[in-house]
Amino acid sequence: MMTEFRPGPGDSPWSADEFEKRLREQGKAYHIHHPFNIMLNTGKANQSQIQGWVANRFYYQVAIPIKDAAVMSNCTDRDVRREWVQRILDHDGYEMNGVKDEGGIEAWIRLGEAVGLSREEVTDLRHVSPGVRFAVDAYINFARTRPWQESVCASLTELFAPAIHKQRLATWPEQYPWIESEGLQYFRNRVSQARRDVEHGLSVTLDYFKTREQQERALEILKFKLDVLWMMNDAMETRYGLEQSLS
Repeated sequence: MMTEFRPGPGDSPWSADEFEKRLREQGKAYHIHHPFNIMLNTGKANQSQIQGWVANRFYYQVAIPIKDAAVMSNCTDRDVRREWVQRILDHDGYEMNGVKDEGGIEAWIRLGEAVGLSREEVTDLRHVSPGVRFAVDAYINFARTRPWQESVCASLTELFAPAIHKQRLATWPEQYPWIESEGLQYFRNRVSQARRDVEHGLSVTLDYFKTREQQERALEILKFKLDVLWMMNDAMETRYGLEQSLS
């Protein structure tokens, strides 16, 4: 549970550079450092563990556009909505004016197929653990009930996402040659999309969270989102285990 910050005497606001630095420092708690993810990205996972991770993460993938729609429903700034809607299109896909993009959700389903799952067992969510459901649903509820600027701040785990996508692209083809290369397209797409999303979300956050109290609140929000991602990995570790060398 997030605690409310009470600024003391002399707690002046951080400069924009210092505030951004402190936001980025939260990456030390990103799930790239979770033992389950380390197992995946060091070639030590078996097929069942990889399939379990893909199937459970799908619940997060389908939640992203729902979360983004919640952000937009709370947002009164037309300019922000016009830019934020791209996130929904990135995941749900679109077809307009002769241009078609099947989107990130479809790309994730194909990742599931590439690791040996059927489309049905990915999309019907049969493998999703209660802990993953709880964590993801908490994130959606946050976006629905909190001011839209706070939800934008929570999305800043994207600051750390390109590194994890690049890591998978660099290691998985050699470590898991049985995974079809086309199945990794989601990660290729997100490297550039995440950078674009970060630029916008960071701009909103730096502009809105101006006082020291607000800035401390922003760090708490980002920690909450990092906890969501960490808890998802905890749940998957509990269900699928770790290789002995990592436990």
